[in-house]
Amino acid sequence: MIAKDLIVLAADKDTEFSIRGLLNRHLALRTRQVQCDLFVHPEHDPGCRLRSQAFLRPFVNLYQRALVIFDREGCGREDHSRLEIEREAEDALASSGWKDRSSVIVIDPELEAWVWSDSPHVPTVLGWTDPAADLHTWLQAHNFALLPNRKPSRPKEAMLATLRAMRKPPSAARFQQLASKVSFTRCTDDAFLKLLTTLRRWFASPPP
Repeated sequence: MIAKDLIVLAADKDTEFSIRGLLNRHLALRTRQVQCDLFVHPEHDPGCRLRSQAFLRPFVNLYQRALVIFDREGCGREDHSRLEIEREAEDALASSGWKDRSSVIVIDPELEAWVWSDSPHVPTVLGWTDPAADLHTWLQAHNFALLPNRKPSRPKEAMLATLRAMRKPPSAARFQQLASKVSFTRCTDDAFLKLLTTLRRWFASPPP
């Protein structure tokens, strides 16, 4: 059997849909088209951290590469850095047959951190229609502190508050819409940059 390119284990549907949106943009990613299957761990962030190697072991000969993605917030290891958590999970994958063929992306603090770029698509996808207020100004007025990069320090709560204000339901499809539209050059998040670098190294575009 010919192995597929990539298996992705995500912590939840929001992350799964985000990765779907990204992988559909292979030209912007500067990769070739990738044959990929995505799964969600039933135990979410802690399951990805502790048991990704067990989940992925049956697939070791069916895929060339494996990618695991989960949040630092809620994974049960918040007293460790993102890099330490990634290293532990990558070591476990390596020992279960994925050595030199896998990578772990830990988003710090959580997936919503990737939402808050300065792209004009962000307010649109979040349903922001208030002509009297800039979204970031509104967030500050509602006690959401902004970091120097203008991202909310509590990204998930800020996203949910915005959706509530616009009477829009949260959904995984919004993450896919953002991943399908926002320029990669606008994101400076370390975990996201690791994801881009990893995909480009594994699945580089063929030379013209």
